Amino acid sequence: MSEEPPPDTRTVTEEATKHEEGTELERTIGLTGGLTIGIGTMIGAGIFVFPGLAAGEAGPAAMVSFAIGAVIALLVAVPTAELATAMPRSGGGYFFISRGMGAAFGAIVGISLWLGLVFASAFYLVGFGEYAVAVFLEMGIDIGNRALFVAGLGVIGAVGLTAMSMGGTENTATLQNAIVSLLLVILSIFLLYGILDSVGIFGRETVPEAFAPEGYFPVLTTAALVFTSYLGFAQVATVAGEITDPGRNLPIAMVGSVVIVGIFYVLTIFVATSALGTGELEQAGETAIVEVTREFFGLPGAVAILIAGLLATVSSANASILSASRALYATSRDALVPPQASRVNLKYGTPHIALALVGGPVIVLVATGQTELLAEVASFLHLVMYGLICVALLVIRREDPDWYDPSFVTPGYPFVPVIGALSSFGLIAFMDRLSQAIGIVVMVGAAVWYFYYARDVSLRGGVTDV
Repeated sequence: MSEEPPPDTRTVTEEATKHEEGTELERTIGLTGGLTIGIGTMIGAGIFVFPGLAAGEAGPAAMVSFAIGAVIALLVAVPTAELATAMPRSGGGYFFISRGMGAAFGAIVGISLWLGLVFASAFYLVGFGEYAVAVFLEMGIDIGNRALFVAGLGVIGAVGLTAMSMGGTENTATLQNAIVSLLLVILSIFLLYGILDSVGIFGRETVPEAFAPEGYFPVLTTAALVFTSYLGFAQVATVAGEITDPGRNLPIAMVGSVVIVGIFYVLTIFVATSALGTGELEQAGETAIVEVTREFFGLPGAVAILIAGLLATVSSANASILSASRALYATSRDALVPPQASRVNLKYGTPHIALALVGGPVIVLVATGQTELLAEVASFLHLVMYGLICVALLVIRREDPDWYDPSFVTPGYPFVPVIGALSSFGLIAFMDRLSQAIGIVVMVGAAVWYFYYARDVSLRGGVTDV
């Protein structure tokens, strides 16, 4: 190991991230693209799965649970935004942690982030198949073998999204913008009608019940449950190396996506509990939002909201595949995994091998159909990363290196990152024990890989020393 490590060969410009051997990963994702990556990843379970479950636990006060989840997410998003404007590089949380806490932490987080996003992508694509089945069933169309149909659609989706990402990041951003725009239009119509209905504009009475029928402790436990709905804003930082005007667009995209999604989630609980009440929502379970929409618009409404759910799963998978490949690309650039993973296709300017190492495992997992447990493992790994991002900010601020010059500064420092770290680590205690165990195994495996393959690599302050 050399005593004076060479400076990082990467330089950041408004057009691209440049390396000694050429220009790679051009900045083609604007503010809208950044917002839709964050929103598209997060809009999902909070609207299409959790309303019935959350209302059953906390009653109408579940809207407070979602608000608490948004606040915790902001406590992490704000420090992440500061780090991203100082280090607008591909890899996001991995890059920040490796530069603040060293290569060992970076390897654990980078490899875990790659695998966690692979798990999440597979889960979303299985959900895509399930929503497609639900649409056909609502329309009275027989799809035959359900499991085979779901797996087949998921595999097709995985192949299609991976191939599209290989063809250019702008393709992914364009699809994401279109899907999220249509999704938000459908949800906005549903919520606007539901709000007007809730306040009696259409002459119907709202369902009368206590705001917190089980008291306020379930509000907190429910907040831990629904926080997984917000595990997506950091995906914006993962593609920071391809965001235009990063000093401005990264903070707006990360903080803005959390605020927008949080508002949608709170309003959804308000509308749902006003329309059907806690008892019916709890009985409907994971299909509660479909029954609420059916109450408003009949069969066409139920089909429309299922299509919205289908769009949500596609947008989440699309953003996750993109982010997973950038996490792997970044770890490869830093010599923590084999260098082949950081090769860039000269024609399309995309890390095609990294994308293949994401798409391949996703296809295998989707074909098995067993992805629910892995999705919670992904949440576990994200929470660990979020906590360490906040710790990395504290470490870097304390060391105050010359190279650290963020264009956005965390308000309320050091309280915001401290509370963000404690909240992220604390929520892990509420997770399923098996998910925790598998997540720990993944992290231990990443640590073993580091000591076997890359223990001579040192990463601090934006330098690479091999």
